[in-house]
Amino acid sequence: MERARLGTSDLVVSRLCIGTMTFGVQCDEATSFAILDAAADAGVNFIDTADVYPARGVPGESEEHVGRWLRGRRDHFVVATKCGGPAGPIDAAGGCSRTHIERSVEGSLRRLGTDRIDLYQLHRFDRCTPVEETLEALDSLVRAGKVRHIGCSNWTAGALVDALGTSEQAGWARFCSIQPRYNLLHRVPEQSLLPQSIEHDVGVIPYNPLAGGLLTGKHRRLDAPAEGTRFGLSPVYRDLYWQPDEFATVAAVVAVAARVGIDPATLAVAWLLARPGVTSAIIGASRPEQLTATLAAAGVSLDASTIAELDAASVAHLDGAAL
Repeated sequence: MERARLGTSDLVVSRLCIGTMTFGVQCDEATSFAILDAAADAGVNFIDTADVYPARGVPGESEEHVGRWLRGRRDHFVVATKCGGPAGPIDAAGGCSRTHIERSVEGSLRRLGTDRIDLYQLHRFDRCTPVEETLEALDSLVRAGKVRHIGCSNWTAGALVDALGTSEQAGWARFCSIQPRYNLLHRVPEQSLLPQSIEHDVGVIPYNPLAGGLLTGKHRRLDAPAEGTRFGLSPVYRDLYWQPDEFATVAAVVAVAARVGIDPATLAVAWLLARPGVTSAIIGASRPEQLTATLAAAGVSLDASTIAELDAASVAHLDGAAL
């Protein structure tokens, strides 16, 4: 699988990254291991997790699954995790204070069974903590060797650029990456975040490339979603995507996929990998066989007319909130 340098860092990552939010709730450990095996066999060397994963489960369990799988092969993978969310009773409020970051990184290192984290990311922006406190705390982790590089997730373009300026002025470690929600049903990052990331050499690692699975084409009607699917489990996903306009776009994507002869999921991820500024797209699964279509995207090169057709079909999703 093709690899690329992540922003200004020395991390060379596969164009696809395996996400682990399902590990611990939708996936038991054996299934988590099978998913990681399938990704590694396809050439994926980039693993993304977080101290609050799995969603609706026991915080940290996803990191534990990853840590046990990594035994004996740690040096062959780029390991990314995140902090800032409520990771347990002591840290019920979460946030990006120095205290929370210092406590969180120790927990992640322990659960991952490693002495360093390749990419340590802030899960969300913390309006209650001065950004200088947050960035200085992260810089301390880099200087201590516990973290190699830092990034952020779910930040606006303005907040990202301000943080880069603060880090440069203070001589602190800078963000080398940002992780936004980005897909054919949510193209808002194209307004400002992607252009600013390109200008400042920040790698973009989109999550949610299939819009919770809607872009697979398996959900065709606005009926109640099936139990056990992400839409059946999460009202948040239903609010984001379970709408008539989104279903209309999915129908168009399915039609394009049929015309070019590839799976809709493959097409959606291939479109994302073709976007300017995107370094690696995060894919996930609750069963290893679900990775077949998304992993195939790494070997697909879409022609200009197909990209233009997809752009036109999804133009309605360019507008929205800043994130």
